[in-house]
Amino acid sequence: MPWCNLIWISSARPGRSSEITAARHGKITAHLREAGLGALADLGFVGLDDQPDDDPVIITGRKATRNHQLTDAEKEANRLISRERAAVEHGFAHLKSWRILTKVRTNARHATTLLRALLVIANTGSGGDRRSPPQ
Repeated sequence: MPWCNLIWISSARPGRSSEITAARHGKITAHLREAGLGALADLGFVGLDDQPDDDPVIITGRKATRNHQLTDAEKEANRLISRERAAVEHGFAHLKSWRILTKVRTNARHATTLLRALLVIANTGSGGDRRSPPQ
């Protein structure tokens, strides 16, 4: 499994909010554009990119509707996007397996500091097995 390096963590948000709402509040598209990066996202992020025609940074699949069935080309494009997203989803699953954040009951500001410290630890590991969680 290829290792995926985290490059940025948004601020923690209090309470429950949808991922697209958190991405909008964190201005993820601006951060990606600034870094010269792009992102593949699932169908829950359709409409997030504010400049989809000029300079897209968020690439999502196409949604079928009652009045618009997907063409074979759109279905194939969705499959390609899903295939590429799989590696990233495996990386998220790996982070979740650490179970480090399951019991965090603190102020969102403190959680943000903790997450950013984890980012530093994950990116500056000892050079050994990068798959194991920090001790």
